[in-house]
Amino acid sequence: MDLNALYDGNFSQLSDAITDWEQMTKNLAKVEKDAHDHLKAKADKANWAGVNAQVSREFIDKTAAEFTDAHTQADSITNILKDTYDDLVDYRNQLNDAISRAQGKNITVIDTGKGSFEVMPSTRPDWASDPSGNTGVADQKDVDATRDEIQRILSKATTSDTSAANALRMLVDQAKYGFSNAHFQNRDEAAKSLADADRMAEILAKDPHKVTNTELASLNRMLTEHKNDPLFAEEFARKVGPKKVLTFWAGIADPYQATYDPARAEQAKQLQKNLGTTIGLATLSDSDKMQSWEKQMIELGPDQLGIDDASDPTGYAVMSNLMRFGDYDDQFLNDYGDHLLAYDKKVNGAGISLWVNNANQGDLNYWDKNDRGRDPVTGFLQALGHNPDASAQFFAQPSGAGATVDKSSELNAHLTYLTEDRVWTPDITLEGKDGYVAGRDALGHALEAATTGYAYDATADQIKAGGDHRTAATAGVMEQVSYIYGTTEDGPKLLHGQPELADSLGKMAGAYIDDIDYELSGIGDSGKDAGTFPPQYEGRANFTNQGAINFLSVLGQNEDSHRAVSAAQNLYTLSSLSAHPATSDANIDHARSAMTVGATARGILDYSRVEQVKHTYQDDAAAANASLSRSGDWIKMGTGALVGAGVAAIPLPGSTAAAVFIAPIAAGTAGEAVKTFLGHEIDSGLSSNQQDPTEKGQIASVKFYADGENQLGETFATYIKENSHGVDASRAQEWERDIKYAYTSGSVEGDHRGRTPC
Repeated sequence: MDLNALYDGNFSQLSDAITDWEQMTKNLAKVEKDAHDHLKAKADKANWAGVNAQVSREFIDKTAAEFTDAHTQADSITNILKDTYDDLVDYRNQLNDAISRAQGKNITVIDTGKGSFEVMPSTRPDWASDPSGNTGVADQKDVDATRDEIQRILSKATTSDTSAANALRMLVDQAKYGFSNAHFQNRDEAAKSLADADRMAEILAKDPHKVTNTELASLNRMLTEHKNDPLFAEEFARKVGPKKVLTFWAGIADPYQATYDPARAEQAKQLQKNLGTTIGLATLSDSDKMQSWEKQMIELGPDQLGIDDASDPTGYAVMSNLMRFGDYDDQFLNDYGDHLLAYDKKVNGAGISLWVNNANQGDLNYWDKNDRGRDPVTGFLQALGHNPDASAQFFAQPSGAGATVDKSSELNAHLTYLTEDRVWTPDITLEGKDGYVAGRDALGHALEAATTGYAYDATADQIKAGGDHRTAATAGVMEQVSYIYGTTEDGPKLLHGQPELADSLGKMAGAYIDDIDYELSGIGDSGKDAGTFPPQYEGRANFTNQGAINFLSVLGQNEDSHRAVSAAQNLYTLSSLSAHPATSDANIDHARSAMTVGATARGILDYSRVEQVKHTYQDDAAAANASLSRSGDWIKMGTGALVGAGVAAIPLPGSTAAAVFIAPIAAGTAGEAVKTFLGHEIDSGLSSNQQDPTEKGQIASVKFYADGENQLGETFATYIKENSHGVDASRAQEWERDIKYAYTSGSVEGDHRGRTPC
């Protein structure tokens, strides 16, 4: 900063700008409050269905969020401007005081331009004849002290002005459309954010082998502290640069495997997560510099990094392990994935894999003993599993596809390659599960995100608060998945050959059980019951009647997918009964349809499960009994479920807290029948079969069907008991026969209505 600029500084325009921004912030605070207290609050309470439940609610939520971001950005700008104004006024006063004192000591201060100045003794021709004897020559110590004081003032003023400008510029550049959600209380806070980023970038500039555990701990601590700070993330990513991010992580991750240091390994594990999260946040910036950064990262993908660490990995191999964590820009993930799969098709064949082979001994993933991180497609799919919008785009139906997916040309090329064509190779550690393919599990996670609109590991609380996230786009992915695994000739073989995907497929089908029931409610593809099974979002999934039957029959063949779909079906049926109390003939008809169609779906699933058990275990009655017993335990899955707006989050028993799947709730209700299921903790009646290994498999299957009928009967009886005033005995008897027939028809005609076991 020039000396004269500060000395003569007139900051009235800055003061006026602050006044304007303060008023703007106050106005936006009111708008934000109105948007949340009135617009969004009313939308959340509204009992909407169909298109409104999806489009209008989502639009209102996004609009309210934009007002929040607008207020946040305005407040940050106001705070930074006010702090900077106070600083500059204070520095101007300090400068004026310093120059005034210097003049009293016969010292002259001159601005020489471009941030420089000169301090010198003052001189006058008549001082030599001054009667007082004053020579007018300033003491050199005073000259030097004045110079140093003024330099300190100008340096601080320059820092204040520059850091404010940088922070304001980055705030504005963060979003080309809309507003940044970065918030700062003052200029110092914004400046600290950028300074911390620069300081941490200096650690990554070092040789990773020479970085100490203390430095790694400091890096992890700072990345964690700033994990929600967009300015820190962008400044950090830009200062480090794409290639250094890759070489640093490869260097930290790999060379210490031979000389294992538990403390360093733990720091490395946390760094993988923290570094990935920070880089992901940085990619959300719309600034031109970050756009260039992302392009460079993609260009580095197929090339080896030219290092001794991790078997000299490619850019893809390293970046894919970092992106397992964090929220990444959708377009960046899609561009990255397009290039990665195009390259993967060239190098990953039936012979030796470029990624997983004995020559590649690089370990780049610290978070799964079944996945060393050598296959970059695995890490990328995990990234999609945490980024639902990006995943839905990556697996979107091709343009021009018909209303129903009924041929392979209507399938997304990425989806076809990953499910049908790609060669998957186990990448386990010495402690991993033999033969387990983590990449297929990651594919299931990516498809869960694409079809449900939630990260695959979303918590029950997040789902309860978020409601139904399905859209026409997510339904489009679901239709393709159903066609591949349910209708294509090799659909059942794909399920059995990809066991790691089974639980994800069951969770996906469970999330669309209302649309599946709608397809089963008609005669073929005619006469479907939209009254009982109304669309809960715009562009509901179109499976077709036979497609729904095929898909259910394939999912029923697997123990994991059978139990997830069965639990979702039961809960959805119960919610339909709660939504249609016997207060009118129309309601009774809807309840009857819900029970009958639910029984049909259950029959298809149960028949398929029994036939697969017979096919798999044949004469091994003990194994068959145990398998059917586990399949019957789905009834206990309601325990611990949380019901939100239109959806329920159901935990998978025996899994971690993150293992939750989503089931739709009819009309967003949770009546007594639903609450009964949610509190259900009784053991399955089939558990006794497992205690008796001598029991024949045929008897076990009879018991399995009998328990299925009994469970449906209990549901029916609960509805009749709660609505005894509205359903007479004759109608109840008819209804009971309908339910039993619907369930048993799935057994009797299963081989004609669905896919046979393999």
